[in-house]
Amino acid sequence: MRLIAFLFLFAAIGPVFAEEATSVGIKVSDGVIEFTHGKNLAGKYHYGKEVAKPYFYPLNAPPEVTVTRGWPMVKGLPKETTDHPHQKSAWFCHGDVIPEGIELKTKSKDIHVKGVDFWSEQPGHGKIECVSASQTSAKNNTVSVSTTNEWKSADGVKILDETRVIKFSVAGDARLFTVEIDIHASVCPLTFGDTKEGSFGVRVNDEIKAKGGNGYYANAQGKKNEKDVWGHLSDWNDYVGKIGDTTAGIAVFDDSSNKYRACWHSREYGLMAANPFGRNVAGFPDLKGKTDLVKLDKGEHLKLRYGILLHAGDTETAKVAEHYKTFMGK
Repeated sequence: MRLIAFLFLFAAIGPVFAEEATSVGIKVSDGVIEFTHGKNLAGKYHYGKEVAKPYFYPLNAPPEVTVTRGWPMVKGLPKETTDHPHQKSAWFCHGDVIPEGIELKTKSKDIHVKGVDFWSEQPGHGKIECVSASQTSAKNNTVSVSTTNEWKSADGVKILDETRVIKFSVAGDARLFTVEIDIHASVCPLTFGDTKEGSFGVRVNDEIKAKGGNGYYANAQGKKNEKDVWGHLSDWNDYVGKIGDTTAGIAVFDDSSNKYRACWHSREYGLMAANPFGRNVAGFPDLKGKTDLVKLDKGEHLKLRYGILLHAGDTETAKVAEHYKTFMGK
């Protein structure tokens, strides 16, 4: 009832806007949160009961250049690919979350998954269900919303609770989404399986993928594309290319204070994901031989923080490295 009442309230008052042309705004409605920059749409966050897990779509670099893939939400776009239907624009989850002491009656079709698969959407996958959304602030040209999620097995059994705070702001022409995640082992001890299938990911517009498109991706060390980026630790990855006649990009930031730093499951076919849970089995070169898994005792919390930067221009002209410092409060 609280969520329903809140949604009716937001439907009545509409977006929260400052008067400046560069203002940011937010509007929460049933199943969708809309973020605006001036008169332009920056992105939408989908969290309705029908989704397997909440996701952003679209995500637009200034002014309204969509830098994430539209399929399967939108069909018939240029250079459209139809692989990996679970990679919906931008999301957070993990491919193997093991609820210690809970018997899973329905298991993932993937024989490598020991617990619940929240990454794929093949038979036996889990579901991240948003149970509440409420505005927390709208100040200093930043808007934010707090959401509460329940991660459930294929049988609908809750295995953990999560609070996810999404903040949206602008820095110059660039747009920044900051996502603060608090995973709570409220039900049982948890183990995060050693798989490459995770975790804070985006699937880029097919026009800018590195293989079959016109783009590239780079990390904070200046390395480019799959051979030198995949499976390595880095503060950020940035995917860039031309969409129509416009050069634009999307960067993902991994907060350097995260307890578990991310290796990058970033692919030339258009995936870019920060994975803090993969180890030796995932095949990440920087964690070769590392077998200690991320575990939470019952009642314990794990907090993670990531960013999505939407920018015009390439990595250098957009000053992605400087935006990362701003993201880190430096």
